[in-house]
Amino acid sequence: MPTLILVRHGRSTANTAGVLAGRTPGVALDERGAEQAARLPERLSGLHLAEIVSSPLQRCRETVAPLLAARPELTLRTDEGISECDYGDWSGRKLAELTDEPLMQVVQQHPTAAAFPGGESMRQMQHRAAEAVREWNARVEREHGEDAAYVMCSHGDIIKSLVADAIGLHLDLFQRISVEPCSITAIRYTRLRPFLVRLGDTGDFASLAPRETPQGGDAPVGGGAGAP
Repeated sequence: MPTLILVRHGRSTANTAGVLAGRTPGVALDERGAEQAARLPERLSGLHLAEIVSSPLQRCRETVAPLLAARPELTLRTDEGISECDYGDWSGRKLAELTDEPLMQVVQQHPTAAAFPGGESMRQMQHRAAEAVREWNARVEREHGEDAAYVMCSHGDIIKSLVADAIGLHLDLFQRISVEPCSITAIRYTRLRPFLVRLGDTGDFASLAPRETPQGGDAPVGGGAGAP
């Protein structure tokens, strides 16, 4: 079965503003995010890609635009199944404001019980994304062969939930996974099991350096802004 190349969108204006964007329209890449996207074609230059699939949200479509320009033979496909988690009433709010919400502790420690007011649950998010991947795996294998590789550009929580699904990690533990903006995660699917062959690869280790403001133990909802 195919190899899935998961790309988190580049750094966005919401990431740098500390806002949980969710599905809010008009959230674009910031200057650094555009630079990250511009490097994507070179980073993937050694791979033959069968398809490029994206979340319909602007920041993901902007991320894959340079890759599509470098591969004019490919057409962008969008899929609602890998769109950002529907954070409902939390969308557009400052992450700092959400820290004291009682639901935040549930999101951090027991995600399978977390449902966003006016939005979806984290279980629903994982299920729809995993189903979208399974459908694309079947389509890519049918149309391009079992050794094909394809790109999906999506969002932090979506990618983390897909990694958890692939390695059999309970969703309640998925906050232990980190994927930075424009990082590459690769999952090779086989008949018996998936193999996680890359996780959150940016080619840049700056994010491992100590930060002036410690992050603490909570995972950034939505994925975080990456290295400063």
